[in-house]
Amino acid sequence: MNNLCVVILAAGRGTRMYSDIPKVLHTIGDKPMLTHVIDTAMSLQPNVISTVVGYGRELVIETVKRPVTWIEQTEQLGTGHAVQCALPTLPENGVTLILYGDVPLINKESLQSLINTACECKLAVLTDIVDNPTGYGRILRCDKQKIIGIVEEKDANSQQKQIQEINTGIIAADNKYLAKWLKELTNDNAQQEYYLTDIIALAVKDGIEVKSVAVPEHYLVAGVNNKLQLAELTRIYQQNLAKELMLSGVTLNDPLRFDLRGTLKHGKDVIIDVDTVFEGECTVGNRVKIGAFCVLKNVTIADDVEIKPFSHLENCTVGANSQVGPFARLRPDAVLAENTHIGNFVEIKKSFIGNGSKVNHLTYIGDTQIGQNTNIGAGTVTCNYDGVNKFKTEIGDEVRIGSGTLLVAPVKVGNRATTGAGSVITKNCPAEKLTISRVRQNTIDNWVRPEKTNK
Repeated sequence: MNNLCVVILAAGRGTRMYSDIPKVLHTIGDKPMLTHVIDTAMSLQPNVISTVVGYGRELVIETVKRPVTWIEQTEQLGTGHAVQCALPTLPENGVTLILYGDVPLINKESLQSLINTACECKLAVLTDIVDNPTGYGRILRCDKQKIIGIVEEKDANSQQKQIQEINTGIIAADNKYLAKWLKELTNDNAQQEYYLTDIIALAVKDGIEVKSVAVPEHYLVAGVNNKLQLAELTRIYQQNLAKELMLSGVTLNDPLRFDLRGTLKHGKDVIIDVDTVFEGECTVGNRVKIGAFCVLKNVTIADDVEIKPFSHLENCTVGANSQVGPFARLRPDAVLAENTHIGNFVEIKKSFIGNGSKVNHLTYIGDTQIGQNTNIGAGTVTCNYDGVNKFKTEIGDEVRIGSGTLLVAPVKVGNRATTGAGSVITKNCPAEKLTISRVRQNTIDNWVRPEKTNK
């Protein structure tokens, strides 16, 4: 709707989190809870999103980076007071939706239903029915089942505490009435706070029928007050992502042991083993296999690639029909062409590995250009850093680098060149030639090895 406004309450510290970080900045799926709420609110296309912040204000604004209106609540005097702080940003006409920065999994569909209801009746509340309502405000209804108010836990009598229908705190209200009711709030309660929920009774007093909308799932309105609740919602969030991926054709060997902390675009017949973590923006092609305990961050993987277990890939590209791992590390700006093999305990950084080339064992390749069909022997190191500057190594096509070779950059190895095992290469190696750099091997006949004496 064109005249929709959203107010998000996010001023609390969250003392039960036992953290210096503001509660709303604790993450689910590597995204702050408040960012989840703002992104959902933005999907409703409101005219304005006013976010009320308090503790850690500057850190919250700096971290979230969303186009919202930030409002500071210098004193935390209750939810009603928080919305009062946002009142100057709300137009006279329209509907305002009130959300919470620590209720991260609320969905667009439930909110849209609430907004539509508020347009009909001026005030609508989102409710839930739970087995154990302890700690929540209870929905009070008259004999005809009309809502007449909400009573908070600390103000409820024994009979009211038996009510299982609870207030989620999320409401939508007509702006004209909302402004009027906010001005009439008092702090005459056990907490001496201005409760937003008191506007329900004020609406009934004004002859306004208050309607409710029930949420389809409890977790949609679950708040986070401690690390246990954060972990529970995180697992629900991850399970939902896993379900979406499986329904779109991805094979997850165990969906309960899967973490997506960003986005994953995928082709057909992708298989992902247990405890693999995806971060940032990841794209994998068709028939990709990813082994257990891998971490992939901002990667692009082409068709028919196998990433073997315990491999870490970050900000890199892997060409089609390639193999990586196990125990391989591709660092930022590593680019593998098609048909490449990167083996165990190999680290590659800011380098290009040409079509059909292999780096299979115990090797570091940094700031390097490698041509096609080249084989890098075990224990090879490109010595690219002098402590201040980094230099480039260039290795041509069909080169054979012997095991234990140290390539001291800047250096070039020509096409079809070979280096002898154990060589320290400090000068360019000509094409088609064998280059060896070794010290003479000597045996000292009369040498006596020192041994420890028995005490």
